[in-house]
Amino acid sequence: MTHPTTGPVAVLGLGTMGTGLATRLLEQGVQVRVWNRTAERTEPLARAGAVAAAHPADAVAGTSAAICTVADGDALAAVLHGPDGIQAGGAYPGALVCASTVAPEEVVRLTGGMHSVLDVGMLGNREHARSGELRLFVGGEERVFTAGRPLLELLSKEVVHLGELGSGMRMKLLLNLLMGIEVQALAEAVELAAATGLDRKLVLATIAGSGFASPVMAFKSKRLAAGRFDKPDFRLSLMAKDLLLAAEQAAAAGLRLPLVDAAAQTHVRATDQGHGDEDCVAVAHALTPNPGTHT
Repeated sequence: MTHPTTGPVAVLGLGTMGTGLATRLLEQGVQVRVWNRTAERTEPLARAGAVAAAHPADAVAGTSAAICTVADGDALAAVLHGPDGIQAGGAYPGALVCASTVAPEEVVRLTGGMHSVLDVGMLGNREHARSGELRLFVGGEERVFTAGRPLLELLSKEVVHLGELGSGMRMKLLLNLLMGIEVQALAEAVELAAATGLDRKLVLATIAGSGFASPVMAFKSKRLAAGRFDKPDFRLSLMAKDLLLAAEQAAAAGLRLPLVDAAAQTHVRATDQGHGDEDCVAVAHALTPNPGTHT
């Protein structure tokens, strides 16, 4: 049975967060239609009751809202304006919820002319998405936000309307800026510890239990201690992209943010070394000429 607060919803892009959001909606009794560039990712959700579509245009047919969680601006442009995109058959009549992290100006440009658009910065991980424990930071017109709020509240424990379209992305970039710098700082401290003879795991446990560690650092310290970079909570390549976007935002505003610039360069270097599909703590690979030699 459809949830009383919303009609059928499409989820476009089934990475870590998209899959979590679709799962949450299904568990709340919402009719869900899903699409992903690689179709095999739709199969578990189809078994759980979602309708899998071959193209974005098919996925949004008959829906009241479409949540887009693709990786970057190019992917968002293809989903919206490609030959089989949301707009291929004319203006989409439902609400577009853009939860893909792209430049704020790109959200405005790519969605120009659409009737109802919200951009949403999501704070949380895959488990938060599955359990409805995300915090959502939203940009868009007041009328669109008011209409879309029941859907957003199904997915989160907090919904904050920040203002005009693009505001959600600005907040998301700020949050990822902090996360990228914090995780790199943690990795740098551990590399220095190992290079000077201290035990990695002891150092990580000490940092995680100290007042210096944010919840993110305490969480990521477990990955570093185990040396486990697979099954990422947040891919390194996406963090590199977001740090570059933050650096571009700063430059456009006439600001010089040295920590952001340095973190972006380090994350790009680790991505270029082949670690882009690993968890963002894999930035540690870029901190030493011979990664993995310290014990």
